[in-house]
Amino acid sequence: IEAAVSKLMLLKKEIGKFIVGQDDVVRNVLIAIVCGGHVLLEGVPGLGKTALVSTLSKALNLDFRRIQFTPDLLPADILGTNILVEEEGRKSFRFQQGPVFSNILLADEINRATPKTQSALLETMQEKTVTVANQTHILSRPYFVLATQNPLEMDGTYSLPEAQLDRFFFKLIVEMPKHDEFATILKRTTGNTRPEVSSVLGGTDILAMERCFREIPIDDSVMNDLIRLVRSTHPDDEDSSDSVKKYVRYGASPRAAQTLLAGARVQAALSGRFHVSLDDIYALAPHALRHRMVMSFEGDAEGVTADSLIKELVTS
Repeated sequence: IEAAVSKLMLLKKEIGKFIVGQDDVVRNVLIAIVCGGHVLLEGVPGLGKTALVSTLSKALNLDFRRIQFTPDLLPADILGTNILVEEEGRKSFRFQQGPVFSNILLADEINRATPKTQSALLETMQEKTVTVANQTHILSRPYFVLATQNPLEMDGTYSLPEAQLDRFFFKLIVEMPKHDEFATILKRTTGNTRPEVSSVLGGTDILAMERCFREIPIDDSVMNDLIRLVRSTHPDDEDSSDSVKKYVRYGASPRAAQTLLAGARVQAALSGRFHVSLDDIYALAPHALRHRMVMSFEGDAEGVTADSLIKELVTS
């Protein structure tokens, strides 16, 4: 476990050669990566969401593809399609792979495509397969979807389907950098030279780290509290607060509990412990739950956020 943590910190240090600040975002992206999960990064344009994913792809010796999501993007542009080819006088259909056939897929501005196109990723994110014309193609491992999106208030955006949101391991909010970080960003990006990012880990390293962190134990009492926390996001649960009953329509799914347990194991290791504590679960709860809670009409009307409700549940 200590060796796995050292490799993860080496990867974080390599990313830090180019990405300034955003330590929590980078840390949580790496937690999701070693758990085999997908990440949704949300923030206004220009905060470095795409740069973070591009830098991560350089630090990992993996196949990287990028898709720029636009309203006219079609599912076949993502998954691939059958094309007619002629060989030795005979015509046949051959499957031409789309950009989804990679190890790291950057879905840039994912919420600018229509729901029909967004849903093309549902199978790939869950089963890690692609089915076209009744033929199923298996994606290589590891496979991660790192998606960026702009806040829904911005022009030209669509809401992601609940089924797709649930498939994201974490939803991370990218904030505006601080003053001193701004100065470092300007120095790194406006001069004649830029930091070089090298590949420090490969696919086998990531898969081995995932298996390693799964060995970290969790006590039954801690797991029970984890389950209670996830169930309390549902308005009809006995542990839910009055605010949840009033402002939430649907709570988090069992995937949220799986996410919290897997992520808490890595969080514990990064904190120097070899067992999961409640602090690990509470630290990751906003990232694992915020996109899996569907607010009611009253919640939307009054501007109540999932983050505020999660904080209330964790406190109680």
